[in-house]
Amino acid sequence: MSEGAEARIPPSRRVVFLDTTLRDGEQSAGVAFSARHKVEIAEALADLGVDVVEAGFPGASEGELEAVRAVAGEVDCTIVCGLARAVAVDVAAAADALREAVRSRIHVFVNASELQLAHQLGKAHQEVIRIAERSVRQAREATPDVEFSPMDATRADRGFLLELVAAAVAAGARTINLPDTVGCARPAGVARLFHDVRAHVPGIEGVTLSFHGHDDLGLATANALSAIEAGAGQVEVVVNGIGERAGNTSLEEVVMALRVHGPDLGVRTGVDPRGLHPLSRLVEQRSGIAVPPNKAVVGANAFRHASGIHQDGVLKLRQNYELIDPEEVGHAVGTEIVLGKLSGRAGFRERVRQLGLALEDDAFEAALRRFQERADRQRVVGDDDLREICSASAAA
Repeated sequence: MSEGAEARIPPSRRVVFLDTTLRDGEQSAGVAFSARHKVEIAEALADLGVDVVEAGFPGASEGELEAVRAVAGEVDCTIVCGLARAVAVDVAAAADALREAVRSRIHVFVNASELQLAHQLGKAHQEVIRIAERSVRQAREATPDVEFSPMDATRADRGFLLELVAAAVAAGARTINLPDTVGCARPAGVARLFHDVRAHVPGIEGVTLSFHGHDDLGLATANALSAIEAGAGQVEVVVNGIGERAGNTSLEEVVMALRVHGPDLGVRTGVDPRGLHPLSRLVEQRSGIAVPPNKAVVGANAFRHASGIHQDGVLKLRQNYELIDPEEVGHAVGTEIVLGKLSGRAGFRERVRQLGLALEDDAFEAALRRFQERADRQRVVGDDDLREICSASAAA
């Protein structure tokens, strides 16, 4: 990237968060949010400080149109967005669903990769460009806030992609989203894509560039950070990383990654991380998709410590083995010491103390031996086990 291009990225720029839990997240197999649940989740996202809530795909069905309309009518402190294929009936449905929104956005998309043009859309380059221009102009008649996505951008022919994006910008798109639709990209490739668009599309200086990632290779968060570092002003995310196939870029991961690395990247967000854990539990309940215990930031094990070395270190200073303060993400329980066969004296002593079990030195040593024997036979030694162990040791 040239020095001039780098200079166009101001210090401490604010990254916009578009959450698509209610649209792409709902595309997870087996997930179907009711209109009431969409409103509930949208309100929680707005309370969190998410800038744009993509409420759904109004053209998909009458029920989906009504659900998006419900969100647009009840959520007034954030932008409510509706997705539309680059066809007139979809754009009209999105405009209809968003009519009562205080602030609305229509998000228009069309296939862009050679693979999808040949085997799904069945259109030639120039026809796709005309379709995109026409659809963006139609959307602009309903709202000044129009986003355009060339779907499968990371696999698209770069020359055609730049031409398509330029046409959408000229037609009035104010946000250009570059999706990694099948989750195939690597961070370096994402950075090159954003550099190329910023360098070669006329009028792009006045447009927000966005990244939408999928996690098929487990690289969605890394790719999102690479896009931001390369000038993206918006990221598209989903609570708990749910979504098509292996899921989407995770809201909580990107928020906290920017809390940690934002100063070095020269960026900030308007998202309040204290609502992340409660929001994660809400989406888990409403989607029916359980959060894996080892899920970053919001998983059950995110702040649980089982090995003796880690327990000793975190008890001496939490930051020894915790990058994130659990209170910062609204984690109700906080740091936990979980006793098992890898636990040591420090973790055992602390858990006994927390339970209010006072033991003299000899009784403590006897209890520790009993605990270690028990831990060799069962995965976790719980509080009831500890009370039994300590009672028997004190009485011996």
